[in-house]
Amino acid sequence: MKERDSVGKMSSRRVYSGKIISVDVDTVRFPNGASGDLEMVRHPGASAVVPFLDDPQSQDPRIILIRQYRYAAEGFVHEIPAGRLDEGEKPIECAARELREETGYSAKKLIPLTTFYTTPGFTDERIHLFAAIGLSEGNSELESDEILDLVQVPISKALQMIQTGELVDGKSMVGLFFASRFLSRG
Repeated sequence: MKERDSVGKMSSRRVYSGKIISVDVDTVRFPNGASGDLEMVRHPGASAVVPFLDDPQSQDPRIILIRQYRYAAEGFVHEIPAGRLDEGEKPIECAARELREETGYSAKKLIPLTTFYTTPGFTDERIHLFAAIGLSEGNSELESDEILDLVQVPISKALQMIQTGELVDGKSMVGLFFASRFLSRG
């Protein structure tokens, strides 16, 4: 179909450049032949980790969550460790770095689970999700805006926290569902 050959970005204009994100206004041709302007939040991507303290194949393995202050959420939020990719950094390297920086733990093995778009209606941000096994304790290296506590819970409790609304972070929900289904349940 000829229309599909010309689908996509026709032009782009940067309207904001920040420390973490940029915002572009893209003029786009859609599959139906129409065109329009879209505001797009550009993000370098991130990695997130479900850290297992116990063998993921065990009955109800314990994991590490972080309870972190998030200004946008107006309080503390339970999450899995995660962070932004540095320029040129591979997702698995980012996952290992963020796990160490936020929790102090290092993993013997990082297992890729999935990659997903956070909100494809307005951002190109993708999160690369991993499970971490064989953890060793060390020292965390928190940034000045990272105010957090570590919380050890069985994965069943973390899933229950989703159901009760105590855990509301999207990347953490995806990570916990993937980890519980594909690792702890065999």
